[in-house]
Amino acid sequence: MTDLRITQLDSGLTVATERVPGALSVATGVWVGVGSRDEPDHLSGVSHFLEHLLFKGTDTRTAQELARGVDRRGGDFNAFTSKEYTAYYCRLPARHASFCIELLGDVLTRPALRDDDVHGERQVILEELAMDDDSPDDVAHRRFSAALFEGHALGRDPAGDREHVEAITPDDVRQFFATHYRAGAMVVTAAGPLAHDEMLAEIERCFAGVDPGGQRPVRVGPAAPGSGAAIDDDSEQVHIVMGGRSLPRNDPRREALDVVNHVFGGGLSSRLFEEIRESRGLAYAVYSGVSSYSDAGVFQMYAGTQPEHAAEVQGLMTSELHKIVADGITDEELEVAVGYLTGSFELGLEDTGARMARNGGLLLTTGSVRPIAEQVARWAAVDRAAVDDVIEVVLTAEPIVVTVGPTG
Repeated sequence: MTDLRITQLDSGLTVATERVPGALSVATGVWVGVGSRDEPDHLSGVSHFLEHLLFKGTDTRTAQELARGVDRRGGDFNAFTSKEYTAYYCRLPARHASFCIELLGDVLTRPALRDDDVHGERQVILEELAMDDDSPDDVAHRRFSAALFEGHALGRDPAGDREHVEAITPDDVRQFFATHYRAGAMVVTAAGPLAHDEMLAEIERCFAGVDPGGQRPVRVGPAAPGSGAAIDDDSEQVHIVMGGRSLPRNDPRREALDVVNHVFGGGLSSRLFEEIRESRGLAYAVYSGVSSYSDAGVFQMYAGTQPEHAAEVQGLMTSELHKIVADGITDEELEVAVGYLTGSFELGLEDTGARMARNGGLLLTTGSVRPIAEQVARWAAVDRAAVDDVIEVVLTAEPIVVTVGPTG
């Protein structure tokens, strides 16, 4: 059995420690409550820019010392920027837990943020944007998001765009850090075999330098969606993204939506996979997915297929959508979906990194961590009536369609 404890320090920093007996690793993460939707328009991409820069060194460590310190211990040190938060994490053998926590404390409270590093990393990020632009499936998903949340920051790519990344200054980055990277907007979480008091004492020591106070950004919800697009591109496939608005993060119908998504396109036994790939061989990648934010959500489906099959595949996606709206799902599909959701969830928690990430993400976005047994029970309680309700709410609107590929 594991044991999760949550503590709030005097600075306002929230700390979650989960003891996982028998684990050989310790995973530590810092979740910061600011993402791309919280950026002013003229600083689009600054959260992601700052994420990169925290790996460039601190007041006491160079970038090479950070990297070699982790490599020397056989660990993993990384980060990502999402639309509503930014996360930094380190996973090392348990005997190196102190170094893991100390490393994160150093980069989160004492980053160098030197002018030269800002100018040098700018080019790295521009290369990252260029790489993404060379992936037509990424372009399709980004254009879909921009249409779904037209005119709203939720529709922006967290990495930003070339124009704004080129314009961000070192002072912009430093001011953004000073404003948002404060104790009241952070969660530090650790999972591993060590005692709670030991992990908590180490976190308190290593994060003593974090600025106190701070709060989560005030957010305004999106307005009406825009419309789709057909983008001509000299690619081997046509990439099709279809979907619409869905449920926000705390909506009590989220588990029923998870079931609908799994039945529709979330697994190897899903309708999209069976019909388009297994039965007809018209796509290699075909799936559906859901994303949720504090005040909105997304339901989308994707398929990539050769140009001569694009119209047929798009028609099949539309047909399957109409079928599930008209007829709902079967008892067997419900049973399979619930079994998959509960089983994969439990298997995923075998890893200290997964437990750390779950605790940090939930505490930051919802303010609490739902017990594992309760989450399993919520999926198990989904019935056909709940599924029908979610289908009516989410899937009946006319979908937005974005395609990227040859149009001639």
